[in-house]
Amino acid sequence: MTACGLDFGTSNSAIGVMRAGAPALAPVEGGATIIPSAVFFDYETKGVQFGGAAIASYIAQHEGRLMRALKSILSSSLIDEKTALGNRMVPLTEVVEIFVRHLKEKAEAFAGVELTAVAHGRPVRFVDDDDAADARAERVLEGIAHKVGFRDLSFVYEPIAAAYHYEETARTEETVLIADIGGGTSDFTVIRVGPQRSLRTDRAADILANAGARIGGTDFDALFNLAIVMPHLGLGTELIAKRLPMPRGPYAELATWSTINFAYTPRNERLLVELVAGAREPKKVARLLKVVRERLGHRIALTVEDAKIALSETERTVMPLDFIEAALEAVATRAAFDQAIADKTARLHKVAAQCIADAGLTPADINTIFFTGGSGRVPAVRTAILRAAPGARATEGSDFLSVALGLTREAQKRFG
Repeated sequence: MTACGLDFGTSNSAIGVMRAGAPALAPVEGGATIIPSAVFFDYETKGVQFGGAAIASYIAQHEGRLMRALKSILSSSLIDEKTALGNRMVPLTEVVEIFVRHLKEKAEAFAGVELTAVAHGRPVRFVDDDDAADARAERVLEGIAHKVGFRDLSFVYEPIAAAYHYEETARTEETVLIADIGGGTSDFTVIRVGPQRSLRTDRAADILANAGARIGGTDFDALFNLAIVMPHLGLGTELIAKRLPMPRGPYAELATWSTINFAYTPRNERLLVELVAGAREPKKVARLLKVVRERLGHRIALTVEDAKIALSETERTVMPLDFIEAALEAVATRAAFDQAIADKTARLHKVAAQCIADAGLTPADINTIFFTGGSGRVPAVRTAILRAAPGARATEGSDFLSVALGLTREAQKRFG
């Protein structure tokens, strides 16, 4: 088989091939079958590192540039932007290409053959309420796939792929709401699954509705960051002369995974020097200046992400910020996190409920809600989605691998 299933995700990615009649995911970082969607360009060695190794090099303060949340580039204005890598400017889409090529090469080493066809996952919506922009994002991703060597390509909605993976465990016929809550998007499918339905070659009649929103874990990280960490760096403080609050822009840029690197400019540094001088709490704003000068934005984002994950299991956690200032820390509670993301979780409830309605069903018709994607672990997210079908059974698969396994199975069906 020369086809594969590719789940290129905002936070994590995986790729698989069929082996002995079953989907098998390729080891993409050491023995791991999942890899953070991250690239580090090392200015000293001129080398490129991927995944956890890329993040580790950044944390070790190697001279270079870390790029993460690569998929989010496709659904934003950054699709046409370039980034500075040493002394050259590189299109951001080329960074995505470098990462996808790495995944393909890892899968080919695992399969022992060149992979020429791909069942490629995509969100239901790259871009909300803009069909032209959504289509453009898909075209860009298709172009990248062809550049790395895939001659044949078929896009599959990610929640549908997750549904096919879930169906392998279904013992009876069910009507399922798939909730794939990822790093950049949240996608829903209402589908009928079952042992007999899985034998059908055409599943169009079983797929009752799809819906999606450009909301995901990176949005939760940014909102959490702004609410809990950035006040320690002066957000919410006042400029004395103008009696105005500190401008929010620099903080939002540093809190958003896809724009962190854009905060590191001489112009920003000059602005922050002025803001420190005019701030009512200059010590806090000076911390922000240090973050920009020393390129610490990703360190903050990684700390926030760890805290978000911790709050799925506990009610309170502490975020160490001693890499900014000795003994500095931010205390976070689940209640504060829930409040920070409340507008987003309310939207997810509406999208899930609308997907059920679009299927021509009532909440009582949904037998099961199947959660996948790392952000589906967030308690407030699960609660919001479960309210769309309160009588349904809640279950989950592998947070990061259900989509990839489903795509790999679909690659076999579509390409043989």
